[in-house]
Amino acid sequence: MERDRAADERPSLVLVHAAWTDGSCWSRTLAALRAPGMRCQAAQLSLSSVEDDVAAVERTIERLTGPVILVGHAYSSAVISSVRHERVIGLVHVAGLTPANKETVAEVFYRLPLHPKAPALEPDAHGYVWLPDAAFSEAFAQDASPEDHALLAAVQRPIAAACIETPVGHPLWVDLPSWYIVAERDRMIPPDTQHYLASRMNAHIRSLSSGHAPMITAPSPLAALLLEAAEKLR
Repeated sequence: MERDRAADERPSLVLVHAAWTDGSCWSRTLAALRAPGMRCQAAQLSLSSVEDDVAAVERTIERLTGPVILVGHAYSSAVISSVRHERVIGLVHVAGLTPANKETVAEVFYRLPLHPKAPALEPDAHGYVWLPDAAFSEAFAQDASPEDHALLAAVQRPIAAACIETPVGHPLWVDLPSWYIVAERDRMIPPDTQHYLASRMNAHIRSLSSGHAPMITAPSPLAALLLEAAEKLR
């Protein structure tokens, strides 16, 4: 009975995807997390505005019980930092873009020169930004298989330019403990930018020798770090 009660108090992880993907990008990491019994749920963002994406994360939290740790990748680190749900006990940022109060995602993204293989990002006539197909193999997930590259390009979901141009409010990482997982071989967000952002928020920093999308290319090492963070944030 005591063991069951302790298990019930374990936090759940809400995994939040970034631009150009959806919740299925976490599928391999979800499998690695659930093997040891971690409770997880992937949120599905519209990528239409920060406000809409925050609402999507909060709806996901409402489907769960007990304490929650939010895990954000890249752009969605700004989203999870804008959530105001009382059951959130901590944040984990994976190659996260974490603007401070009144900053935009674009400001922190372009803080340093980008990798030579990083794609130029321009909105289309509808105000949405797409990745060129070649960017998935050259910058987004260079360690993934050709099959993964083709699938990512075929099912990509564009992000509204407004998502990265809207200043955020008071970020949750000021008030709650945060972990930051640096992707040391990232070609989308410079690792030096990631280290700067992690240090600025006084996060617990861990590193992975991976590209921008470790949930796809390094799911087991990423899951191990998420489990470590979840245990420390309990």
